[in-house]
Amino acid sequence: MIKPFGSDQLEPLYVEDDARRAALQTEADDLPDLLVSSAAAAAAVMLGSGYFSPHKGFMNLAELQSVADHMQLPDGSLWPTPIANIVSAADLTDAIEPGARVALRDPNVEGHPVVAIQKIDAIEELPATQRDDILQKVFGTLDDNHPGVATFRAMGDCLLSGPIQVLNLSYFPTDFPDTFRTAGQIRAEIAERGWEKVVAFQTRNPMHRAHEELCRMAQEAVGADGILIHMLLGKLKAGDIPADVRDASIRKMVDLYFPDNTVMIAGYGFDMLYAGPREAVLHAIFRQNSGCTHFIVGRDHAGVGDFYGPFDAQTIFDEIPADALQIEIFRGDHTVWCNACNEVVMMRDCPHGPDDYLFLSGTKVREMLAAGESLPGEFARPEVAEILMHHYQAEEA
Repeated sequence: MIKPFGSDQLEPLYVEDDARRAALQTEADDLPDLLVSSAAAAAAVMLGSGYFSPHKGFMNLAELQSVADHMQLPDGSLWPTPIANIVSAADLTDAIEPGARVALRDPNVEGHPVVAIQKIDAIEELPATQRDDILQKVFGTLDDNHPGVATFRAMGDCLLSGPIQVLNLSYFPTDFPDTFRTAGQIRAEIAERGWEKVVAFQTRNPMHRAHEELCRMAQEAVGADGILIHMLLGKLKAGDIPADVRDASIRKMVDLYFPDNTVMIAGYGFDMLYAGPREAVLHAIFRQNSGCTHFIVGRDHAGVGDFYGPFDAQTIFDEIPADALQIEIFRGDHTVWCNACNEVVMMRDCPHGPDDYLFLSGTKVREMLAAGESLPGEFARPEVAEILMHHYQAEEA
């Protein structure tokens, strides 16, 4: 199986041993505690799950700046986005100081249980000018209409760096028991299925016919034994489809339209960054950690609005060292139903033009479903459309 990123073996930070974890939980009860941001809690889950292997915790300011400047840590290793625990200075007590161990509490779960214990290596001020420099380089904008920029700004002005021990994986295992999987669990299932080549598809949306066919095209092109449909389960921007609805619609599509033992459905516990090209590289890294050999990067991957060019998330892979990643990138074009071809096509491979293509905007799709109107079968499988229709009609009620 393909090696994990940056190491010969996966290095998840979740404390697996029950006795050791219980002892740490008892210790956490007596430690100074800190209610962290949703973004920091989600990063702890990704570290605990092995997706961010081989990282050991939260970055310091020099590491954040190096990642922003060069997509590299100071030691030269590839990393595209911050892994940061940023808080407001007002939230820090005298007991939270360099050298201290601090219980990080989860804002997303009732009662705010401890998600991790962090050893504080340093507490550094994040000046507004430096924060903006990091934002500009990571997200390509300082516009607060960009949800990733707005989230990063809202976290605070103090950076707490240092290693962590993860005690729980937040709400993901309980809310999504059939879907949430760690990187190690996905590797184990790939081995159990006997797959050697696996192509991964990232989604934060329901899958329409174009997405379905893109997966098939990639599988055929690379000769993959199977497809990992890997969905984000964490926080999204307002208006995006909730994870449980996406999960149900994707499972229905796979059950009805893919052969047995060709698709694995899994989810990961992270909040969407909407960082476009940078996030595409991050996605590739943690799919390599999950044991996938190929990763689909399509049009406007991980983008939002018009902040990025349609293929910026592909060309960024030309900027990183050739040996930085073992996973290979499958570069997809815009996929669409072509009436002349009578099938879903990639535009780059199709001799026809816009007059032959079926285009439906996201707004139009939402309006049709909320009104109880069926989507064209060329655009969406009827069983998928029915699940989405129930969701939108419930929202309108």
